[in-house]
Amino acid sequence: MRTDDDSWDITESVGATALGVAAIRAYESKREDALFHDPYAAKLVGAVASPGWDALMAGSLSGQNVDDGDLRGWSMGSVLIARTVYFDEYFAAAARAGIRQIVILAAGLDARAYRLEWPSGTRIFELDQPKVLAFKARALAEDEPAADRREVAIDLRQDWPKALLDKGFEPGEPTAWLAEGLLRYLPGHAQNQLLEKVVELSAPGSRLALNLGRGGDMADEFRERRKKVMAEAGITIDLENLFYPWEDRHDPRDWFAMHRWLVTEGDPVALLEDHGRSVPEAAKAGMAHHILMTATKPRGDETQ
Repeated sequence: MRTDDDSWDITESVGATALGVAAIRAYESKREDALFHDPYAAKLVGAVASPGWDALMAGSLSGQNVDDGDLRGWSMGSVLIARTVYFDEYFAAAARAGIRQIVILAAGLDARAYRLEWPSGTRIFELDQPKVLAFKARALAEDEPAADRREVAIDLRQDWPKALLDKGFEPGEPTAWLAEGLLRYLPGHAQNQLLEKVVELSAPGSRLALNLGRGGDMADEFRERRKKVMAEAGITIDLENLFYPWEDRHDPRDWFAMHRWLVTEGDPVALLEDHGRSVPEAAKAGMAHHILMTATKPRGDETQ
């Protein structure tokens, strides 16, 4: 069970979920019709040196539904692929808009600092638990990031704005923030505190992209298949006990609208289909419970 001061390594608790997401990215990257290429995902999962995690990444476990490339046996693989594409495109748009300051909250095993193309002068701040960042540093020790990457080793329930400022963050510059796979791991009040700090640190023209799974986002059939796959892989974490309830939080779309940020939503099903990827009918109902959104702080000449 979660506690207010819990911490984790990469194979424990919330840290292990980052391995699961990296495994999905590694699997997708092997497809001939891959919607993105993340050559670092396999390296990060492989650095754990676990046959179970390697099998999950390869899609070779008996409970994995690999015929349609969905990997829903572990999670809603289609959602994870869609959100990766959505956030990759989000950062590309931010770069075109002239934003050169990037903050990735709960960066986990995100390798965008290495795998995306970044304009000269881009600074990327990655915030996460010290043990998680230390694991990533060891796994990617021989790789060079494509931008000025700065680690901020801190728990997001602590005074992370000070730690961010100490690493050279400039609050007067527009920032592209990312909160991928984060909010459900925070209680509702902690979500509000995090978003309030983001707003305080954001210059006009800043933007934040996030995802959030609402309650009832997975059918029992897929939940049971996920448990089977994880058991076969020897992965013992209880994902359901890592999440905090949807009912105890504000919908971030409404929250940012109340703070007069401009909100745009993304549809994970439409996004995949627009990129030529068919979505199994059985997956669509569950995907409808997932939020993809971007909120932008208006400049002086912009209105609601």
